[in-house]
Amino acid sequence: MESPQKLIPGYANAKATRRYAEHYIAEGKAAEGHYSDFSRAKMRLSSLGIGTFGGAATAEVDAAISAIVARGLTEGINVVDTGAHYRYGRSLAAVGAGVRTALEAGVPREAMFLISKGGFLTLRGGPPDDMDAWFQREIESQGMGTRDDLAKGAHLLTPEYIHYQMELSRSLMGVETLDAFIIDQPEVHIHEIGKEATNRRLEPVFEVLERAAREKKIRAYGISTFEGFREETDAAVFQSLTSMQGLAERAAQTVTGDDHARHHFKIGMLPFNQVMLEGFTRFNTATGQGNVASPLQAAHQLEVYMFASHSMLKGHLAQQSVEVVEQQLATLPNPAQRAMQFNRSTPGLGTSLVGMSTPEHLDDMLAVMREPLLEKKAYLGMFKKAEEE
Repeated sequence: MESPQKLIPGYANAKATRRYAEHYIAEGKAAEGHYSDFSRAKMRLSSLGIGTFGGAATAEVDAAISAIVARGLTEGINVVDTGAHYRYGRSLAAVGAGVRTALEAGVPREAMFLISKGGFLTLRGGPPDDMDAWFQREIESQGMGTRDDLAKGAHLLTPEYIHYQMELSRSLMGVETLDAFIIDQPEVHIHEIGKEATNRRLEPVFEVLERAAREKKIRAYGISTFEGFREETDAAVFQSLTSMQGLAERAAQTVTGDDHARHHFKIGMLPFNQVMLEGFTRFNTATGQGNVASPLQAAHQLEVYMFASHSMLKGHLAQQSVEVVEQQLATLPNPAQRAMQFNRSTPGLGTSLVGMSTPEHLDDMLAVMREPLLEKKAYLGMFKKAEEE
């Protein structure tokens, strides 16, 4: 898989991300609380990050995403999230172009935290006319999986395919090292084969990612869930951070032959917003420390950095706010800014990702990053008020 350009070396580190944060705070472009601590790595990451899922698969949207990424990185947003299947793989290259523009503007690679994902089929060039023929040609004949490995006809959890998507991400983004590679929604397999069988599929995938971390192709990995982290403990689809770390420990031991090897499962992602609150309010995760915690509390205890997806609830929260949020954040000019401020003020939540393919939407993000976070008492007061009503 040849890249047309030499891959950009480097990866996010503590010194560069801290210097980046200090610069934008000193310039008055970011409030002190805008940068979250990725404690395990001693890095500082922006509380809001750029997502690149949406938008048509066109050159115009490619250019728009590149411009958003470049401007965000040069104005205080140092987290960019994409995926191997986003816009049929086009978002990878669009992010890469934005990263190169930011580098030329003086932003060091070591200050950027770049994420890609795998699992859902990439379908480069768009959906094929004959899906069966495509799958046989592109997947089966390449030894990357069989029809029996597929879930929902669109998700593949084999070590070979995840390795392919990781390498595709590095190549098209043009970077030697991804700061994180995330398995996207592995729980879709639970619906079809159950949790135990899904975890048996995940462990060799984690082995691939442990090897990649040791080869410095990635720095960390994790999973992104839609239902998994948010459900009740006894739900069939529930996935706990604790059990994922257990799989990662075994994977690290298998790869290294060392019973004390440290794993690289350091990232979690779940939907979180004013409507989907379970990450903060549902106590479902036993952390092995004698207590049951919410997913966000558990992440803190287990030293997993947690990202929020669906910060805008597919655009709905850019149009309207929940009443108590509208009242508490009345000084902000629109629902989009209120949605971002609500999320970034949530205790335990590291970075809230906001997908955008319209450059003007970045203005709202840059405005919110100048706002101090809500004080914890005011944040918790919204929940109390909502209960009373």
